[in-house]
Amino acid sequence: MGIAEVTAANQARQAGIDPVTFEVLRSVFEYACDRMATGLQKASFSPILADMVDFSNAIYDSELRLLAQAANCPVHLAAMKFSAEAAVEKYGFDGISEGDVLVVNDPYKGGTHIPDISFIMPIYYEGELIGFGVSRGHWMDLGGGAGGGLTFGTHIASEGLRIPPLKIYQNYEVNQDLLAIILNNTRTPHFVRGDLQAHFGALRAAEQELQNACTRYGPRVVKEAMKELQAYTERMVRKAIRTIPNGVYEGEDYADTDGIGDAPLKIKVRLEVNDEDILVDFTGTDPICPGAINSPKANTMSATLYSLQFFLSPDAPQNQGMFNPISVNLPKGCWLNAEWPAPTIGCTTLTSSKITSAIWQALAKAIPDRITGSTSADCNWFVASCFSLDGAADVFSDLPAGGWGGTPYGDGMHVTEDPLGNCMNMPAEVAELMFPIAYEAFDIRQDSAGAGRYRGGAGANFKVRFLGGGELGMETSRTLAGSPGVNGGSHSAVQRSTHVFPDGRAEVIGGYGPDGTWKNPLLAGHRFRQNETFWFESTGGGGWGNPIDRPVAEVLDDVLDEYISVEAARRDYKVVIDPDTLKVDEQATATLREQAMQTA
Repeated sequence: MGIAEVTAANQARQAGIDPVTFEVLRSVFEYACDRMATGLQKASFSPILADMVDFSNAIYDSELRLLAQAANCPVHLAAMKFSAEAAVEKYGFDGISEGDVLVVNDPYKGGTHIPDISFIMPIYYEGELIGFGVSRGHWMDLGGGAGGGLTFGTHIASEGLRIPPLKIYQNYEVNQDLLAIILNNTRTPHFVRGDLQAHFGALRAAEQELQNACTRYGPRVVKEAMKELQAYTERMVRKAIRTIPNGVYEGEDYADTDGIGDAPLKIKVRLEVNDEDILVDFTGTDPICPGAINSPKANTMSATLYSLQFFLSPDAPQNQGMFNPISVNLPKGCWLNAEWPAPTIGCTTLTSSKITSAIWQALAKAIPDRITGSTSADCNWFVASCFSLDGAADVFSDLPAGGWGGTPYGDGMHVTEDPLGNCMNMPAEVAELMFPIAYEAFDIRQDSAGAGRYRGGAGANFKVRFLGGGELGMETSRTLAGSPGVNGGSHSAVQRSTHVFPDGRAEVIGGYGPDGTWKNPLLAGHRFRQNETFWFESTGGGGWGNPIDRPVAEVLDDVLDEYISVEAARRDYKVVIDPDTLKVDEQATATLREQAMQTA
């Protein structure tokens, strides 16, 4: 065992638990979540769960404190606690029984946006409440004014079926009346029964693993291990916070628009580091907006917590102990603390990533040698009602990823899902098999990454052709400015959505067009006819460090790999490359770089 494991074992012994038993139970808790995730993915019907892995699974102790979680969607994981608390509060601990499963997706009852639906099962052993299993998934469609709920309206009612905490299973039997209501309010009823059964199977797996642990070790030992595991993680996180200098650090970011007004919406964050505690204060953030990117409390808390964990103790067991040293001040009335009836459909996919970017900009002032450039900072959620030539309709969705920021150790990753998701892009083969669409491109977008000593990862060109037509919804931003770099690194490129016609004509429908005109990038119900194409250009990550410090050989490699153009090499890195021979002009490069350093 390593030092951390030995320390944990010694502390477990002091807590009255045999060190070997402690390690075994820690692995059991983690395995239970992994088993939940594997079962859900294999059993689900919709490709957004089976292929894109847009779900999360976790177990909680009997007091609804996070015990373990699978490596699923970060934006779900800390938020799920709020859904579980709201569901149990509705019925009380005395009002739930073995075989019950509670369901909720209400953004104002612990939810985030309506498509994210949570299922909560109390787990008992010989009549004693041991813990809870929680499984959350992004369902393809739960109604609303457009496919997937992407309406970008001004009222939560336009975004789909909002389910308060209810029992969808009792004594392991499904509530057929509630299921009928859900089936009656979706464009994809063919996915609903299978996805519901998959979540139920995941919860039964958690139940089985915890009950088996109690049978082998007894419920007292299992509960002691739960407490010590959370305490162990908390000690690790507090130790990590002590590596950040005490002080106050500020950062900010913004959303391009709420879809209604033209003005950007600001997020302002203030980090106060005091020994082994962090206060995150959002005072100064803009108020609740009319458009559909408001973030309810659960979503904001989740984004805040996972954003910090990247730079605290990411290797620690993931449980409530990660969160105990962190407190959050979330002013009433700001767009990160939304209240009914403010719409929230873009809260996870757009707003969460901006919270992350703002926090990382603040951390750049505290730990500049450890921070990274901002990611593309958007999920770029694409969803469309698409039509077959025979008139049949379905709902198709994808997440055209962008690049991650440069790091202190190397370049950012290309075309990788934003930290909020940890999801997968839809495989083209699956999409074309299931839906009346054709993928025309999904390749690296040249000159999309932020320049730096370590450049950001590149974004992508994403093109999908509608074989029989469709109505598109698109959630994106970073169309006014790209993602920021750190320590002298540059912004990435802006993002853009384009409608391409069969004759080759192209019309920018989101972001800046060739004439400099900017269009709202939050699209709802944009109509495509037969054989018309949607083209989205995602951005890369921000750069890390001064681009002039990047070795000439690495710049040349980027040109040869077509990550950057000859023009960008000269403009951003002051490296002159002959476009015909692709050879570096060393004298011209030395002159340009010397001039740039003198100017700086």
